Amino acid sequence: MKRSEINKALKELEAMCRQEHCYLPPFCNFTPEEWQTKGHEYDEVRDCMLGWDITDYGLGDFDKVGFSLITIRNGNRAMQDKYPKVYAEKLLYLREGQYAPNHFHWFKTEDIINRGGGNILIRVYNSLPDESIDRESDVTVHCDGRTYTVPAGTQVRLTPGESIHIQQYMYHDFEVEPGTGAVLLGEVSQCNDDNTDNRFNPPVGRFPKIEEDEAPYRLLCNEYLAAKGQPL
Repeated sequence: MKRSEINKALKELEAMCRQEHCYLPPFCNFTPEEWQTKGHEYDEVRDCMLGWDITDYGLGDFDKVGFSLITIRNGNRAMQDKYPKVYAEKLLYLREGQYAPNHFHWFKTEDIINRGGGNILIRVYNSLPDESIDRESDVTVHCDGRTYTVPAGTQVRLTPGESIHIQQYMYHDFEVEPGTGAVLLGEVSQCNDDNTDNRFNPPVGRFPKIEEDEAPYRLLCNEYLAAKGQPL
């Protein structure tokens, strides 16, 4: 991705958060220059990959395949003594016409909540023991206290305020219902690890390779430099 694309996507997500009266923690507003002055008191942001996450999944076509996210809180299963949280929270933003690829998680379960804007369509499949997509068996769906089954590959439609529970090994993808406009989603889950806990099918990347065509507006969650000085 070009840095200019990332900057544009960041500002779009900021505007959507303002529109939906969703207020962000202070670290989301730090500029790259301000991050250079932040010491070990912000190691939790660095080590738990909190903050901004803009991705085209390595495919180079963000307008069609991409996602804009913010990790607001998270633990770190590899550093549990230091970061004991067992939960995570994210905001996710999808433009109309964008697609977020099919995947499951080995470890985390999550609830996806439509926080405002248009309607989101989440296609669901079970997985087989070899981790391929089960295109035959019905999928048990849990939405806002209701449990029901749908055929494999059904797109579950969530209007603002509605949610779905995504279990481990349940394949799911995202797209906006045409004509309803961009969507702001919430995610509440177990600890999130985007380096090891995404099983994409078909395989894609997770973090983009960046072409620096302008200065960064914000640092992404995988771009923080280590703090200077002695750890706290």
